Amino acid sequence: MTPTALTNPIYNDEKAAREHLENIRWPNGVTCPHCGSVDAAQPLGGKSMGDGWFYCKACQDKFTVRTGTVYERSHIPLHKWLLGFRLMASSKKGISAHQLHRTLGITYKSAWFMAHRIREAMRDTDPSPLGGKDKVVEADETFLGQPGYVFVSGKGWQKKRGLKTKTKVLTLVERDGKAKSIKIEELNAATIAPLVKKNVRKSTRLMTDEGRWYKQVGKQFKKHETVTHQNGEYARGDVTTNTVEGYFSIFKRGMIGVYQHCNEAHLQRYLHEFDFRYSNRAALGVDDGERTTRAIKSAEGKRLTYRRTTKRAA
Repeated sequence: MTPTALTNPIYNDEKAAREHLENIRWPNGVTCPHCGSVDAAQPLGGKSMGDGWFYCKACQDKFTVRTGTVYERSHIPLHKWLLGFRLMASSKKGISAHQLHRTLGITYKSAWFMAHRIREAMRDTDPSPLGGKDKVVEADETFLGQPGYVFVSGKGWQKKRGLKTKTKVLTLVERDGKAKSIKIEELNAATIAPLVKKNVRKSTRLMTDEGRWYKQVGKQFKKHETVTHQNGEYARGDVTTNTVEGYFSIFKRGMIGVYQHCNEAHLQRYLHEFDFRYSNRAALGVDDGERTTRAIKSAEGKRLTYRRTTKRAA
């Protein structure tokens, strides 16, 4: 049963939270995260160990439900991790680290790191391309920030000589399906064409605007149809990029209205977050509880250290 209300004990009781995470991670019985053995784990008792420890008779190692997840080695209680997952999974435009800090009662530094680790959990590791037979994928690019401007809280975008904050994002959206967004360095065919080719099946109808970087790669798909925005054309029958433009609308409102500023080194993680919520949206039959559960399931096998998070982009 997926959690649907914030009054659920899993969000304020540590034992309930731990048991809930164990049920999500090991629905068919405890599996050792070290060696993968099934039915070789037994509970470890004793006050010195605390609750939730297991011992694997196969590899003779100890573990908990935290082991091998984004919340491994975290001192934050599991019920606060669960609530953090729930808040980020259910907030359409995101939730700031300051809000997490106040709501969860943890330090701002811990909330900031938690948010990045949850974004890492939301990262889609499915290599399958979008689209397919009778499917439509819309491709478009957008800019975050403006060259020569910086966002100042309470004042908006302010001119600052010599500063370049304009970062570029390519997003591919399958109608009635998933979104995949990628931070890109250059807006040209050499950069965009390989990404479109890699992430979209050739049997797909590809729809874009008049960007010249789509012309050659578009020939490799079942059909490449365009709308000419510079002439005021935004739809011609079912040919449009309005779906991906709608994605950008939510993304920009979140980045500017909630997060306000973003280090370029972290942008891809924010894209993972917005892609995840879009790809698991209510229109596809995924409610807040199920979306949270999917994010938690995706946390397994992923790690993000504080050093990696704070490391500057090369």
